[in-house]
Amino acid sequence: MAQPTMDRIDARAKVTGMAKYAADHNLPRMAHGHMVTSTIGSGRIVSMDLSAARAAGGVIEIYTPDHPLTFKGTLPLIAAVFAETRHPLADREIHYHGQIVALVVAETVEQARDAAALIKVTYEARPPKSSFEEAKQNPSEPPETGLPLGKRISKPLDVDIEAALAGSEVRVEQTYDVPARHHNMMEPHAAVAAWQDGKLTIYSGTQGPAAHALELATVLGVQPADVHVVSPYVGGAFGGKAFTWAPALLAAAAARALGRPVKIVTSREQLFTVTGHRAASSQTFGLGAHRDGRLNAIKHHTTSQSIVEDPGYRTTPKYYATPNADIKLMVTSGMNLPTATIMRAPGDETGSFGLESAMDELAVALGMDPIELRVKNHLDSTLAEGKPYSSKHLEECYRVGAERFGWSRRRDRPGAVTDGDWLVGLGMSTAILDSGRALTTVRVTFRPNGTATVACATSDAGTGMWTIMAMTGARALEVPADRIRPALGDSGLPVAGNNDIYGAVGSAATATVTPAILAAAKEAIAKLVEHAATAQGSPLLGAGDVRYERGRLVGAGMSVEFGKLLTLTRTGEVGALGSSAGLDDSHAYASYAAHFCEVRVNRWTGEARLSRFTTVVDAGAILNAKTARNQITGGVLFGLAAAMSEEGRVEGATGRISNANLADYLMPVNADTVEIDVHFLDYPDTRLSPTGARGIGELGTVGAAAAFANAVYNATGKRVRTLPITPDKLLG
Repeated sequence: MAQPTMDRIDARAKVTGMAKYAADHNLPRMAHGHMVTSTIGSGRIVSMDLSAARAAGGVIEIYTPDHPLTFKGTLPLIAAVFAETRHPLADREIHYHGQIVALVVAETVEQARDAAALIKVTYEARPPKSSFEEAKQNPSEPPETGLPLGKRISKPLDVDIEAALAGSEVRVEQTYDVPARHHNMMEPHAAVAAWQDGKLTIYSGTQGPAAHALELATVLGVQPADVHVVSPYVGGAFGGKAFTWAPALLAAAAARALGRPVKIVTSREQLFTVTGHRAASSQTFGLGAHRDGRLNAIKHHTTSQSIVEDPGYRTTPKYYATPNADIKLMVTSGMNLPTATIMRAPGDETGSFGLESAMDELAVALGMDPIELRVKNHLDSTLAEGKPYSSKHLEECYRVGAERFGWSRRRDRPGAVTDGDWLVGLGMSTAILDSGRALTTVRVTFRPNGTATVACATSDAGTGMWTIMAMTGARALEVPADRIRPALGDSGLPVAGNNDIYGAVGSAATATVTPAILAAAKEAIAKLVEHAATAQGSPLLGAGDVRYERGRLVGAGMSVEFGKLLTLTRTGEVGALGSSAGLDDSHAYASYAAHFCEVRVNRWTGEARLSRFTTVVDAGAILNAKTARNQITGGVLFGLAAAMSEEGRVEGATGRISNANLADYLMPVNADTVEIDVHFLDYPDTRLSPTGARGIGELGTVGAAAAFANAVYNATGKRVRTLPITPDKLLG
């Protein structure tokens, strides 16, 4: 059966420049803010000379720790864990290099930027604790957050993991290091804030408009209903826009203080420090197995810069069956580094690199095919809780992927396949990503012009939600998709008020929103039918058997299109709210993929080039094959970037991120990649959702780096356990 597919309905607006992102909004009397950041990694501000800056043309005001803006609360709920809780400009203490120390507001962006360069700051510097390599030698227990992150998982509870490993017939134990990564989305953080009658309207790119409104209201000390967030278009996010950061807070507070709109656009360099990043981590894996490949023990001990990046909790309990497991997280607390936050597949990306590399090493030690090893340890229920999976076709992913990719041509001996100066290797890995959904509310509204609006306070950060809402609305109302008008990216739209306020996070937006669209459509149809039978002017007035069929009201031997009905009854709209039902917690939910990678390594230069990549995906029902393929392809490239080039380099002596720009922070470009072969199994998971769809946005990222690394080993015989895999590591 062919999978449904549809072009993005927002595509034309984006490619023609009609789509307005946060920084595209310009309001009357709008001022511009420019942030000034610290040039030391630890210490305090002794003095600030603002005289030249104040004398510069166009300067309206300069805010500093000695003249701060007003903030009245702290970030609420999980934002307190995943974002920076210190108020910007709170005091003179410097906690990391690149911390905001001043905000210059001027008539134009150029005047603000130029005046900011004139500020002279004198510091009392202290040696920063910025080296993760040093800090990980003396880690501490993770803080209590009220979340499952950082919780130790042991099976059985009194497991002696070292004894279990020692008693295994075959054993591997290695450490895998992943450096910090930065979101570097196409659209930087930006905000345009304006107040009127004590109420804030803010144009700000966000993954969750309702959460953004709540967080801004709490910090600014106003009611959530008095904050209106507008964010219909988001130019990429990857978790970096899930919570509220300083640029939006400063724009809102400055606009309130000055009584005029203020725009702040974060510079590319500032993005590396003031809006979060993926924390660095170091994972030690011990795998013990019987001679036949059955796992006997898994040890997964991680040291991370932040509890946010907990690869043990996020990966190991859901991958492979074993009678003995010990999963533990330690953190390097008190470091002078910018705040870490979630980044596409937090914990999953880093954890899968370590686990899937270790599994490849175990396969080598056993002399076993890597796929055979994984199938032999297939997990039918969660390792920790023993919950059965709602729907799992991972073994079919292996089988189909191996056939599509030509895995049978792989040679076990590293370096056995060459092509001129190139060593050719094949590698594979497993990807598993938890799936879930929140309860949410949607409004479906019929209109006299023959269209129907489907509205929800969710977000589209490039994932395709605009189109999915149109397709699902069309399916529910039995009309063409071009008659559906999606509405999203606005905190004033419907929302249930629980975890759904976070919008497009956790690869859960589609599974969250689409069931509510079905429920709202059912309620709206019922109201429309009642209207047709009772409203004055209706040709079906008094008919007792009115029903809805494909956009028409039918009864008493006649029918009328819903738009004409509303026109005849002089009714502006008929609609209803609908909410999704609760999630059955008797099962565990996840999406799965099998990655297959071919890499070519130049024997003279050590350059590793991607030459082929196949991924077979089990992610429930595929509601739009085109956008789903976009998401998997983008996710795979996102994960491959960690293997190929991406890393945030921190100078241990200063705490400065030395490559905080797009020239030195290397991300893959078209020349570095190939056409990704993506295949979907398309088994609807109706336990998770009435539409059968599961999470997909982050799945491709998981395991991609390991597939690349395993292919490099197969090509060269060199096992790289510290990302990225650069030529120096292959030539040494």
